[in-house]
Amino acid sequence: MADLSKMSFEDALKELEEIVRKIETGEINLDEAIKAYERGAALKKHCDSKLKEAQEKVSKIKLDSDGSPTLENMNTGKDSAS
Repeated sequence: MADLSKMSFEDALKELEEIVRKIETGEINLDEAIKAYERGAALKKHCDSKLKEAQEKVSKIKLDSDGSPTLENMNTGKDSAS
């Protein structure tokens, strides 16, 4: 199992879809299904977090006077000197 913190949204979603397929088709026994459900819940949370990050980034995109996209100054809470 891949470390969630290092997974892309797409990889996490793909694994989540595979878990759902296995549970729905009965390919796994009850104990495996419980573990798969727990992993699926963690994957869903990870995907939700990644989507929220993307939405926040998109909401920071503004158009300048020429109509070109620019990013609003994003304060990440990090020291700008680092």
